[in-house]
Amino acid sequence: MTKQEALFEYCLRLGDTALILGQRISEWCGHAPMLEEDIAMSNIALDQIGQARIILTYAGQVEGKGRSEDELAYHRDAKFYRNILLAEQPNGDFAKTITRQYFVSVFNFHLYTQLAKSKDETIAAFAAKSVKEVAYHVRHSHDWVQRLGGGTEESKSRMQDAIDDLWFFVDDMFDGDEVDDLLLQEGIGADIKAIKSLWENMVIESIKKAGLNVPQMNNSLRLGSRKGKHTEHLGYILAEMQFLPRAYPDATW
Repeated sequence: MTKQEALFEYCLRLGDTALILGQRISEWCGHAPMLEEDIAMSNIALDQIGQARIILTYAGQVEGKGRSEDELAYHRDAKFYRNILLAEQPNGDFAKTITRQYFVSVFNFHLYTQLAKSKDETIAAFAAKSVKEVAYHVRHSHDWVQRLGGGTEESKSRMQDAIDDLWFFVDDMFDGDEVDDLLLQEGIGADIKAIKSLWENMVIESIKKAGLNVPQMNNSLRLGSRKGKHTEHLGYILAEMQFLPRAYPDATW
């Protein structure tokens, strides 16, 4: 694998995760439990879509085949997507959405903090901008984890169910491969092992502080996003997200 190929793949991972999570969060627009939260979730979704557009544009430039961010977003099938598995999981109830957001936001915060020091100037600039947005996403979701975990018996039960369900997909975020290794050696990528340690420290402390339990898994966890192996949910997201540009490929705005 060449450095160019690895960098393209790395950009897809960053961009696809932001894009798919943004699409998921946008499903709450007009459906959040209160007006203030409706606005907050919509703004988080916009942050994610903005991040996706920046890094997918760069991915197209790195690839060198003339593909724009729109072509990468709307004209790839599920097996060519590289978003982490957590991002594509259904919203479920509000507790599940918040848990998913917290898990991914903490991961992104530490990832972007490292990438802001990347030797690749475009990735460094992207990460430096994005980490400011993600810091808010962490605060927002963390506050809700504490509020729901320390709330009623029902809110506590729903939070615990959400943590138990989504914990199956946590290891996928840290399933490093040759792309991660190569770009880390080049001073471009992040140290995924160090991020895992930071993630676990922050998330486990938050879960315990909310009076919730950290899952103890005895069965295999889901992996594979870096190889294009996804859950069935991604196909449904893409079917909705990609319908118009695929139905009218020559349309212009």
